[in-house]
Amino acid sequence: MAGQTIQAPPEKGVMQAPPGARVIQFSVFTPNRLGQLHDLINLMGSETVHILALMILDTIESAIIRLVVDDPERARDLLKRRGFAHAESTLVVTAVNSTEELPKLMSALLEAELNINYLYSLIPHPEGKSILAMSVEDNELAAQTLKRHHFPVLSQADISR
Repeated sequence: MAGQTIQAPPEKGVMQAPPGARVIQFSVFTPNRLGQLHDLINLMGSETVHILALMILDTIESAIIRLVVDDPERARDLLKRRGFAHAESTLVVTAVNSTEELPKLMSALLEAELNINYLYSLIPHPEGKSILAMSVEDNELAAQTLKRHHFPVLSQADISR
């Protein structure tokens, strides 16, 4: 995302990523204490950053909150200003029409010998499709494989409001 600018559509005033921009995931590192998730979600909501996907990994003392949002630039700024320790990574995101397509998706990735580190679903389901975000060992190979097997590869602009 370095060097790319975020432009707001004039009619909505909502910031969106440029077409083709990779889907950014934030991994926020917090103590595993009551209210941490609440505070993070309220922080994003207070600045109209919409959370599109959420996954929490916790241990007794700490948690990793993984987020995909509609405005990564604004989320990055908020996390920095509020002192949330975080890391960024890119995900491969696709859509499936039904549960029957999941085996086909997994077969395509297996055929390419790609390991899936983790996978989770995005909250919005436009046009009745489920959207899956995947952390894989090779994003480029995964994107090529999905396209070859007729699965869409979605960009940040595709999933943002």
